[in-house]
Amino acid sequence: MESMAYIVAMCIKAVFLMKIKTRFAPSPTGYLHVGGARTALYSWLFARSQGGKFVLRIEDTDRERSTQPAIGVIMDGMHWLNLDWDEGPYFQTKRFDRYNAVIDEMLIQGTAYKCYCSKERLDILRETQMANGKKPRYDGCCRDNYEYLFANGPCVVRFRNPQKGSVIFNDQIRGPIEFSNQELDDLIIRRTDGSPTYNLCVVIDDADMEITHVIRGEEHINNTPRQINIFKALGAPIPEYAHVSMILGADGKKLSKRHGSMGVMQYRDAGFLPEALLNYLVRLGWSFGDQEFFTVEQMKQWFNLDAISKSASNFNIEKLLWLNHHYINHLPADYVATYLSWHIQQQSIDICTGPRLPELVKLLGKRCKTLKEMVASSSYFYQEFSEFNADAAKKHLQPVAIQPLQVVREKLAALTVWTPVSVYEAIVQTADKLEVGMGKVGMPLRVAVTGSGQSPALHITVHAIGQARSLSRIDMALLYIANCAR
Repeated sequence: MESMAYIVAMCIKAVFLMKIKTRFAPSPTGYLHVGGARTALYSWLFARSQGGKFVLRIEDTDRERSTQPAIGVIMDGMHWLNLDWDEGPYFQTKRFDRYNAVIDEMLIQGTAYKCYCSKERLDILRETQMANGKKPRYDGCCRDNYEYLFANGPCVVRFRNPQKGSVIFNDQIRGPIEFSNQELDDLIIRRTDGSPTYNLCVVIDDADMEITHVIRGEEHINNTPRQINIFKALGAPIPEYAHVSMILGADGKKLSKRHGSMGVMQYRDAGFLPEALLNYLVRLGWSFGDQEFFTVEQMKQWFNLDAISKSASNFNIEKLLWLNHHYINHLPADYVATYLSWHIQQQSIDICTGPRLPELVKLLGKRCKTLKEMVASSSYFYQEFSEFNADAAKKHLQPVAIQPLQVVREKLAALTVWTPVSVYEAIVQTADKLEVGMGKVGMPLRVAVTGSGQSPALHITVHAIGQARSLSRIDMALLYIANCAR
């Protein structure tokens, strides 16, 4: 009994001493999309919540489709989202010697074998099986054909998958999943050109890098039993698996560009903050009560695999915009301004003549859902314009507006102290003097100084534009009215 108690105690100790290690392993065949970004986030959060390590691995064995620009986009997306990694990035194409050494050892051990079947034979086999209503699979022709044991012609190498029993694994999200080994054929692990294949490379990488938990999309569920059998053949520890459900569009179909889905860096370009996208992604399948807003620290503290839903999630761009608007207004203005600065630079706008960017965030934050929208709405603060918005001018720059504009110009020009309060008082005094409502003064003035009919609070807007430029624009508006009146 004492020995049994000792074994149990050692097992418990081993569990607590196990260092959690996750990985994100994208294929560089395109941009980092929201599904991949969510997988990366979940893997990163689980490692951080458990005090473990997070590995970045680039699975670039598909040489024809993998590109250096795609690798760059993936890295940029990870950096922009602030998903830092502890190891890597590892590149599979730099580990071919390791994979082939393992394959050669498997051939010696008998857990793999050479297959000399021609493409023509395999095509006929596939067509025959499908015609008979059977699932296409390799028939094991070369599995025990010792005639080819020492042949040196072109061949692939196949994994000798067990033919009896089942593969059962406890998915951390979905529960127990079972596959019959009879449904799993002997997959190719090395092509005729000598390059190793995905399922073999993944297993060797996960084993070598001591990955304890594999968090990935549900499309990989069918790969899992094949990989588990390879782990067993190599005598390597089998990681825990968690397969995350798909992200769907509002119509219930697979998410695509027509649903508003973009690459991660396209969200940056569209004016989203990384905090908003992270908050949105974490809630696409995971929850913590009814809470909607999460700081990154809260995510790291509360995230767990048990709270991930088995059901698919629906992508909603309006919800993402709502979150982005929240973060624009609730993060420190100085911080938001660092991201706004990039958008300002993309438009080559000189901000020396207008308000500082943190002030601009405060001015326009309530009105704008994205930083790109904020830049588009701020041009009149920094750049002169020569035309007024046609609809706004038609409505508010009429002869009846001449006197209000002349009087308010006079009062603004007389100010020796230029503050939002003094500007407001000048507008009020104008309305009082002319015995008209504030709108009769405010709307023509707004169109005059901004060129359009919309802006933040008028006295704050006029103050931010500055005294000299405001007076000059009022003069331009008066000239416009005079010319149109003719």
